Amino acid sequence: EMPTKALILGSKKRKRSKSPEASISRHEGVKFEDVRVHLLERKMGSSRRRFLTHLARSKGFIVEDTLSDAVTHVVSEESQASSLWKWLKGCGLKNLPMMHILNIIWFTDSMREGRPVAVETRHLIQVCDTLPTMAEATTPTPVATVSQYACQRQTTTENNNKIFTDAFEVLAESYEFNEMEGPCLAFRRAASVLKSLPWAVQCLGATEDLPCLGEHSKAVMEEILQYGRSFEVEKILSDERYQTLKLFTSVFGVGPKTGEKWYRRGLRSFSDILAEPSIHLNRMQQSGFLHYGDISRAVSKAEAQALGNIIDEAVHVITTDAILALTGGFRRGKEFGHDVDFIVTTPELGKEGHLLTSLIDQLEQEGILLFCEHQASTFDMSKLPSHRFEAMDHFAKCFLILRLENSQVVGGLHDAEEGGRSWRAVRVDLVSPPIDRYAFALLGWTGSRQFERDLRRFARMERRMLLDNHALFDKTKKEFLAATTEKDIFAHLGLEYIEPWQRNA
Repeated sequence: EMPTKALILGSKKRKRSKSPEASISRHEGVKFEDVRVHLLERKMGSSRRRFLTHLARSKGFIVEDTLSDAVTHVVSEESQASSLWKWLKGCGLKNLPMMHILNIIWFTDSMREGRPVAVETRHLIQVCDTLPTMAEATTPTPVATVSQYACQRQTTTENNNKIFTDAFEVLAESYEFNEMEGPCLAFRRAASVLKSLPWAVQCLGATEDLPCLGEHSKAVMEEILQYGRSFEVEKILSDERYQTLKLFTSVFGVGPKTGEKWYRRGLRSFSDILAEPSIHLNRMQQSGFLHYGDISRAVSKAEAQALGNIIDEAVHVITTDAILALTGGFRRGKEFGHDVDFIVTTPELGKEGHLLTSLIDQLEQEGILLFCEHQASTFDMSKLPSHRFEAMDHFAKCFLILRLENSQVVGGLHDAEEGGRSWRAVRVDLVSPPIDRYAFALLGWTGSRQFERDLRRFARMERRMLLDNHALFDKTKKEFLAATTEKDIFAHLGLEYIEPWQRNA
């Protein structure tokens, strides 16, 4: 309300006008014919309402003096939603379900922009047992049969509940920094459920039958619905420790434990770390700082495709029958990512053994290898099944930073740096599984992380099977189940196949 209060203070310095302009039609100079605003005098007061009405009309808004069915946007300063709606329902309006019932935030946002801003969840005054607003009238009825498992839901890159899921991600990350795995996973599951909904949650009652939403999650949602923001999330975002760990872990090669160690030593910035003589950065961290400006920027789909062409050409120099697959977020249909992941292998079992080392040599010869860390394969089928999931699989892999030229990208580099530099550094991960493990590796490396987590949980809890990036083991039959495609794995689990672009859980 700050802008409005400032305007009111300004208005006190001026005497009320008695000039002929006061009698000019309220529709003269109208810019927004489709929007008809009514400012409720309840809780607002007559003088404040008069001033805000004059302000809105001066900006081209139609402001109706009386509340009628012609009104599209009702603005109120009523803090008790139930009381307001009880009063509105008693006004005998036929068009009430089609009206936007809004708090003063929508009005001040609109005045600041000089136009009617789009109605967001934070603007709505709504209680669940009342008539729906215009936004709700076009919202499909929530389906009560949402699965607790992401592998039984289809989630695209579109997110109708971003205001809530963004808050949950902050809370999950905060718990991760505090090494509290339980609450971290709880908020990530809650976010995953909301991402899968084809409708926007506009009142808490609509979430009653949804899985994975605990009391804490619902309390955060209720606060956002009422105030347009979560005070708990705002407190975290302003916390020095959270800000510092967020900064430190944005560096390639720096995890939460290292970030915490640096924070406890009183370090708060990159310059603090680089100026501290007792800190010895490993090769990955050195490259992370050296190329931070580039690899902290998003990678575009066009850049990912260009890197795919480079690696495809390089690997086919080594072997003509090479198989290369783009994985990660780009395979899930995302337009941007923080790095680019590929699976590279050959159709001949065992031939993949030296593929990555040869590919690294080839990239080095081409002069585009800026950093490389290679991990040899430790995969041993005789040690499977593993009853404990490990975050990193045992296939041969390498973590690279590659030099990508502007001329190699259709449309040029994304967000190219100033200074005329014709290239940028990009993070690339390569993994090389044996061909008989290809389907499992492709499924695991495609993600999303929450989708894979729920897929493994579903296999264990519902099918008595163990799934990871290496294999699928049936504990009842005590045998490994073969798969040459991802569809084979879904079929073994008795699941409907979900396309990669529907796995953005």
